[in-house]
Amino acid sequence: MDLYGGHAVISIGHSHPQYVEAISKQLKKIGFYSNSVKIPMQVELAQKLGELSGYTDYSLFLCNSGAEANENALKLASFNNGRKKVIAFHKSFHGRTSLAVAATDDKSIQAPINQHDVIFLPWNDEGALIEAFSDEISAVIIEGIQGVGGVNVPKVSFLKQIRTLCSHNGAVLILDEVQSGYGRSGYFFAHQYAGITPDIITIAKGMGNGFPVAGVLISPDFKAKHGLLGTTFGGNYLACAAAIAVLDIIKKEKLVENAQTVGSYIIEKLTDVRHVKEVRGMGLMIGVELESPSQAVRSDLLHTHKIFTGSSSNKNTLRILPPLTITKAEADQFVKAFQQSLKGQPQQV
Repeated sequence: MDLYGGHAVISIGHSHPQYVEAISKQLKKIGFYSNSVKIPMQVELAQKLGELSGYTDYSLFLCNSGAEANENALKLASFNNGRKKVIAFHKSFHGRTSLAVAATDDKSIQAPINQHDVIFLPWNDEGALIEAFSDEISAVIIEGIQGVGGVNVPKVSFLKQIRTLCSHNGAVLILDEVQSGYGRSGYFFAHQYAGITPDIITIAKGMGNGFPVAGVLISPDFKAKHGLLGTTFGGNYLACAAAIAVLDIIKKEKLVENAQTVGSYIIEKLTDVRHVKEVRGMGLMIGVELESPSQAVRSDLLHTHKIFTGSSSNKNTLRILPPLTITKAEADQFVKAFQQSLKGQPQQV
């Protein structure tokens, strides 16, 4: 049982028949061409994404990965206001490319050439945010829910404070929904629980169910300019076929609602389990913090029960990121195995 989904990539389950058929059918027609020609499937994808997400008036730029989406988002913000300072947050993860990795709170994956003007602030600390803000800030980039950092949910007041400060200072609010988007939180985008509207939203992982595809949703306040952003592989025929199939299946099978229902069920079941210190998350993006390192429990789940879960930068926290198709019966199977694995481990006092 895959409860990690390849970093939350598998949104509709492995080898969903409708997904396989859509890609296979498209491959028999044409698999790839660049954006030197118009690809009507891009329009279909944009329309369906806008409808399902609620962002019908936003433009869509298609690319290939979450890191590329965040690079383009930060670049677009700087084009927009002519500034270069960025605010990011402790335990953040935004990618491994030049500026995206500079906004990632992990010095071990930053080369000297990746040094950029990024200010890291404490998570959910409104006072520190207010103190750091100025009219020199180009953008604030924040995950809808921190993934690698250990599944940390931003407070509603914190997100609203960021939105207010960005608006008052001419900065761009970038919501990184690469891992937390596409229904995983029980909302189409995790930030929607806070009732805010970002200027730019970045998407990837669950967007293609394993096919490399990503995107940048851009507010209508940004004016398009020919050549401002570009890509060779982004939005190719196969990528669009995969992404359209994912949206169609999410809508038809009501997977956003299922993520909310089954996710809440799992969180409730795990909350009172002995030796569980805290359960964090929303929907099917769940972090389970134990009283001791989680590696032994994760290993036992995998080797004894054949259930794969994820780790995080918090060594005591395991991540649960199953396909949005998971059932309550499968959730019960995991909870039972998890409790058995916990009982077999020595606990720290």
